[in-house]
Amino acid sequence: MSNTYDAIVVGGGVIGGAIAYNLAKRGGKVLLLEKDRLASKSSGAAAGMLGAQSEMDGDGPLFQLARKSRAMFPKIAEEIKENSGIDIGLINKGMLKVALTEQEQQEYKRIMAIQNQSGEQADWFTGEELRRKEPALSDAIKGAMYIEKDGQVEADQLTLGFLKSAAASGVVIKEYVEVYDFQLSKGKVEGVVTNQGIFTSENVIVAGGAWSQKLLLETGLQLDTYPVKGECFSVVTHRQMLSTTIFSHGYYLVPKKGGRIVVGATVMPRTFNQKVSLNGISILLEQAKNLMPSIVEAEWERAWAGIRPQTIDGLPYLGEHPAYKGLYIATGHFRNGILLSPITGVVIADLIEGKPTSENLEPFRVDRLVRQLT
Repeated sequence: MSNTYDAIVVGGGVIGGAIAYNLAKRGGKVLLLEKDRLASKSSGAAAGMLGAQSEMDGDGPLFQLARKSRAMFPKIAEEIKENSGIDIGLINKGMLKVALTEQEQQEYKRIMAIQNQSGEQADWFTGEELRRKEPALSDAIKGAMYIEKDGQVEADQLTLGFLKSAAASGVVIKEYVEVYDFQLSKGKVEGVVTNQGIFTSENVIVAGGAWSQKLLLETGLQLDTYPVKGECFSVVTHRQMLSTTIFSHGYYLVPKKGGRIVVGATVMPRTFNQKVSLNGISILLEQAKNLMPSIVEAEWERAWAGIRPQTIDGLPYLGEHPAYKGLYIATGHFRNGILLSPITGVVIADLIEGKPTSENLEPFRVDRLVRQLT
């Protein structure tokens, strides 16, 4: 079998899967390489929130990209189900961004006004209205921004759905194949060097999440990215205690099927340590009890951690390497990798095909913050 491909995707998470799937749909011969198991890093650890409005404070470029990607999920869910048989668990029951102080109320109402002006719907619930909707929430919550369109998916199923749909479309997927270096010549990429030999292609996409930085150093490129550890836990109840995702200061309660609730996530910058700490879980427990006191009655299920890729300015890198033609980068999505996966797959495939993209990618340029190593 030939080791030459139209494109090679490095990374078997949700971003790599979405890119491979989109390239395969357009008829490309695609290879995807993952150094571990598929969906074994942050993509499999995520809570699956589609927080296009709850995560964003203004009407900036990331908000615009996120809202467009969120709108793609109903179609993506259908495609993945048809191609792979996987149900990604898309639920559109909205999200409540809760305020615990007067200052937070004022800030959230300001954000609502900006989002309403941009054409997105956001409504204000008083504390009483909120508890009529979600009786289990704490009396300390003064009100909430209700975002009807911010839904959720099962992150691991979305990731595997993209990957298995890609495989059904002809993508060759290889696990436990680590890329050590790139084959580069005269300002172009020609392939990758791995623990299983050399694979050649004029298009290589680095979508390795927090591990992309180390690999790209081999090209003389220093991305301003860093790993951020996030710890989560889940509990189970006999009856559904929540119907809506609750979001506060980066912490969240996400109701899943079968009475499960996912609670997350801590933020521990600049570490690849994936151990779950007692301190991290205790912080999450306190946050969860503050938002929903009756969660103490739930049964413990499990805890885990994931490593997310963050950038200095909070925007992902989406585009071509500044020095090597054909070498593309898609990383730095931080907490929004699940949300941004559909649109990332489309825009990277457009760039590789040389097609004009409908999105303004200027704010996400790879060379906006990078430093060339000498």
